[in-house]
Amino acid sequence: MSDLRQEFLDGMSCVAATVNVVATDGPAGRAGVTVSAMSSVSADTEKPVLLVCVNDQSAGAAPIIENGVFTVNILRDDQSFVSDTFAGRYGDKGEAKFDCAEWADGVTGAPVLRGALASFDCRLIEDRVVGQHHVFFGEVQQVALAVQGRALIYANRSYSTALSLPPLKGPGESGDSGRICLACLSSFAPFHLPALLLRLRQEMPGVQVDVLEGDQSQVAHLVETGEAHFGLLYDRELPGILEKEVLTTQYPYALFAADDPRGQEAEVALADLANDPLVLLDQPLSRDYIGGLFEELGKAPNIAMRPSSIELVRSLVGQGLGYAILVTRPAGDVSYDGSNLVACPLAGQPSPISIALVRRTSGTETQSTRAFSDYCTRHFAEAAK
Repeated sequence: MSDLRQEFLDGMSCVAATVNVVATDGPAGRAGVTVSAMSSVSADTEKPVLLVCVNDQSAGAAPIIENGVFTVNILRDDQSFVSDTFAGRYGDKGEAKFDCAEWADGVTGAPVLRGALASFDCRLIEDRVVGQHHVFFGEVQQVALAVQGRALIYANRSYSTALSLPPLKGPGESGDSGRICLACLSSFAPFHLPALLLRLRQEMPGVQVDVLEGDQSQVAHLVETGEAHFGLLYDRELPGILEKEVLTTQYPYALFAADDPRGQEAEVALADLANDPLVLLDQPLSRDYIGGLFEELGKAPNIAMRPSSIELVRSLVGQGLGYAILVTRPAGDVSYDGSNLVACPLAGQPSPISIALVRRTSGTETQSTRAFSDYCTRHFAEAAK
């Protein structure tokens, strides 16, 4: 039986299927899971019916049953990160998984993924248990369709698309006119990228640099999957397939509104801030890093707000709604809304964090990619002087 089971799994791996995130919300809370086993049942009933198969051990199975509603969100070919997040690849659990994308509420109250190729909002009408899986039959209440896009496909235990696309090639390789794709962490991209890109334009005029932005996990994923040649991000929690070169080290500082008397001090102790309202930059690595600084002191921060944009953090601080702990320091001391800010060093030099240039260890190196890496290294070294 075990041989037959494995042969069945091997055979089914050849089946090309769309990648879908099944999500639910209600009395049992918000939950979601990635599935490929989804199919139409009938469009000829009073309302269309589809089915999805969810493992009984999945965190999404019990909430779907209790909530009685779910959505099936068919992912686009550029949403593999969403798939991996809901598959548990990055360690996010429960509602934290939903931070990887934007969502709306469907007519049933279940979450609808913004930008999905198609989303079906369903009421659960039947649950059949087969082996270790629930076969959920959903009566479709509403459908949301994207204007355009291609489906993310899973076959042969890897992602693909509905069309056969050439792999990303390095500049100078056959079929490429000179293009490098660079993924960058969004929190420091506005501060570091413009000057770097200007220098690259001057020193590598024949190479086009395409820029993608994301949080720490998204940037790492783009490089890991070959969608980007290089990534600029923090040098922590990187997949083993990536190699890194540390470019510069940043130390955390406290940010206050200009009229906050603490901002006038030569330095401020992090332990003295623990009870005050913290405006936390809520990006995956940033929140863990800042939380770790307090843990080193045996303290827990008093988190007042969790914006995911560094500019919103600065504006909230500028209005006196709290302080922030940041590592990227823009050149100006005025927030996006015109509020004045002041930065203050932290006493004792808490643990720093470094920015690194990363690439796949198995990536093909060309003259242009070597030159690009060298320019990045020199640029950050000169900027640190």
